[in-house]
Amino acid sequence: MPLSQISWLVTVVASVIAAVVLLINGYVGYFGLFLAVAAAAAVNLFTDFP
Repeated sequence: MPLSQISWLVTVVASVIAAVVLLINGYVGYFGLFLAVAAAAAVNLFTDFP
């Protein structure tokens, strides 16, 4: 796995963890926002980098 994909994976994991923490604290809107960021970053995991 190239370093670029590892960095995107770290971004996805960090965003999901932040989203769960926000949901636990009652910030439902920000939860959705961080899930959207995680989904956008996850798209880069499925692309082929040259």
